[in-house]
Amino acid sequence: MPENENEKVNETAHAPQSEQGKPSSAEGAPAPPENHVLNPRSLRALAHPLRIQMLRALRHQGPATASQLAEKLGESSGATSYHLRQLAAHGFVEDAPELGKGRERWWKAAVRGTTFDGALDKDPNPEVQGAVEVYLHEIANIHTQELNTYLGTRDHWDEIWRDSSDMSDFTLHLSAERAAELNQKIHDLIDGYRDSAGAEDPATQRIRMHLHAFPQDGVN
Repeated sequence: MPENENEKVNETAHAPQSEQGKPSSAEGAPAPPENHVLNPRSLRALAHPLRIQMLRALRHQGPATASQLAEKLGESSGATSYHLRQLAAHGFVEDAPELGKGRERWWKAAVRGTTFDGALDKDPNPEVQGAVEVYLHEIANIHTQELNTYLGTRDHWDEIWRDSSDMSDFTLHLSAERAAELNQKIHDLIDGYRDSAGAEDPATQRIRMHLHAFPQDGVN
């Protein structure tokens, strides 16, 4: 394992995009749009821990009913039903009528990811700034959960997968412009690997990559 300052850590907190996985869709159904660009209104609709967790579950594990999400997340079906309707009103989720039987209502993710518009940080509305804080902290919590889950189960993976995992960090001295340039180059590089192999390929696994890049107080 690498040491301390020069360890390789690949994570994402205040990154432009947050996927939380790609949704499963019905066979033959068109793939959902890549990203939902957050604006003040949609951000306030999404910035609730349970809504973020439900959207994440639909993206990771595919369509589900309100009752199934309630059982999975330890909530009441009334709560999940309400929050699903709010997410639907802002285009984050949609009905999956091809899966429903009788009065059973299934939901699926309507987008594959969300893009955090940097203009939201400059919005003077205190409600928007409160939503920014909730959203970013919840994404950071999810990243921590995902990493801890992997570390707690890494012995279940074959050696080839353990060797291909990465947990590192770097310290650089950059201007704001150079930091933004580096972030964009990393995003472009990752995009180049998105469709290198299909999910049906038995040699592949879903890989989660986190990228955290932020200025830090202290001695340079």
